[in-house]
Amino acid sequence: MSVEITKVKYYPELRRIAAIADEIWHECYGELLGQGQVDYMVEKFQSIDAMTEQIEFQNYNYLSVCENGKLCGYIGIKPEDCDRLFLSKFYLHKEYRGRGIATAMMNYIFDEARKIGKKRVYLTVNKHNDHAIDVYKKIGFAAVDTVVTDIGGGYVMDDFIMEYQIKE
Repeated sequence: MSVEITKVKYYPELRRIAAIADEIWHECYGELLGQGQVDYMVEKFQSIDAMTEQIEFQNYNYLSVCENGKLCGYIGIKPEDCDRLFLSKFYLHKEYRGRGIATAMMNYIFDEARKIGKKRVYLTVNKHNDHAIDVYKKIGFAAVDTVVTDIGGGYVMDDFIMEYQIKE
């Protein structure tokens, strides 16, 4: 297995991320959130326009994840002014799960956090996404808070905030 994680620098790369995001989100969240909310959230947060705005105006970085040269997932991170790194997006296509790629992705995130002097990585996860919560707990994340966010369109995100303490 050859996994390559690289910062997305060009619009065509971002377009590929948006395409795989649409596929992954519908597969992951269709049953959990319903088709309408998934469509809304993909357009609002994972479309090419949304990701471009996040990069240009909100200090996000997108990373492509490839196995043997084939795009299989992506990461979105946002360094904050404090000692935290926000892990906004962490997605791997279902065909590539169970191969150790997600572990490589998470290790990359922790290494990046260390490089830029961050002490904690945090994320939000839907309170009913039991599988993801279990995976994050196994890695060492702990629930530190809850948040309900109105995202418009009549939808809310009902999430746990989970945090990982970076080990030196």
